[in-house]
Amino acid sequence: MRIMRRMGGTRKMKQLLLFIFIFTVAACGKTTSSSAPVLKAVQYEELTTVFGQNNDVLYVVNFWATWCGPCVEELPEFMEVNAEYANDPKFKMILVSLDNVKELEKTVKPFIAKHNIATDVYLLDDNKRMNMWIPAFDPAWTGAIPATVFYKNGKKLHFEENQLNKTALKNLINQYHTNN
Repeated sequence: MRIMRRMGGTRKMKQLLLFIFIFTVAACGKTTSSSAPVLKAVQYEELTTVFGQNNDVLYVVNFWATWCGPCVEELPEFMEVNAEYANDPKFKMILVSLDNVKELEKTVKPFIAKHNIATDVYLLDDNKRMNMWIPAFDPAWTGAIPATVFYKNGKKLHFEENQLNKTALKNLINQYHTNN
């Protein structure tokens, strides 16, 4: 009661509560929409569950490493394209680092920050089974990187074992994003 009298009654209390409610909703919404991208080490099986969903999303899965010159060269263009599709709920770019898991904190994480990588990054910590998962992604894949695979509804649509420039990447996205 004292608080209500100091504030001038029930009306001001309702205004204060409404303000708190609106502020809280706005703050929660802001936190959700600007959540940080994923950065974690995974095994092959966990990685495939990320893009193997039947949710009508086009997943662009790029295999790369910090020590791979062509990979590092193509990443800025991948990030430009990713930014163009940032508000598209039917598009998701995922980077799969093939760096050694010991390099996650001291090499991969600083690389991501320095190069403004704004998408989920998974470090595939499964080198002992590479002869199993490389052909599982594509039988023709020699294991060379960069390599990019396009998935939709759990189905592989396209595999590219070489560097992609922005135009080629956008052409492939446009081909599979709207047609399959």
